[in-house]
Amino acid sequence: MSLQPSLSPFGIDLPPADTKRWSPSRKAAVVAAARAGLISREEACSRYLLSAEELASWEKALDQNGVPGLRTTRQQIYRFAQLHPTAQMRYR
Repeated sequence: MSLQPSLSPFGIDLPPADTKRWSPSRKAAVVAAARAGLISREEACSRYLLSAEELASWEKALDQNGVPGLRTTRQQIYRFAQLHPTAQMRYR
């Protein structure tokens, strides 16, 4: 199944296959498309040159912290806060 960007019946616009800069919204679109069955996980990994672990990490970040959790700079903060609950005040 090969979808062109913005042809999704669910209103999910997939980023172009040659995407180099991954914004949180683009990551969320790939995760949403995979979960909706618009693109298989294998096809998403192949199309976007992702490892299965990277896609899984996007899913986990989205589930735990929403779209803001998909920001690269925030992942480190969320990870640290989970390991050190008392350090959460430092990042507010």
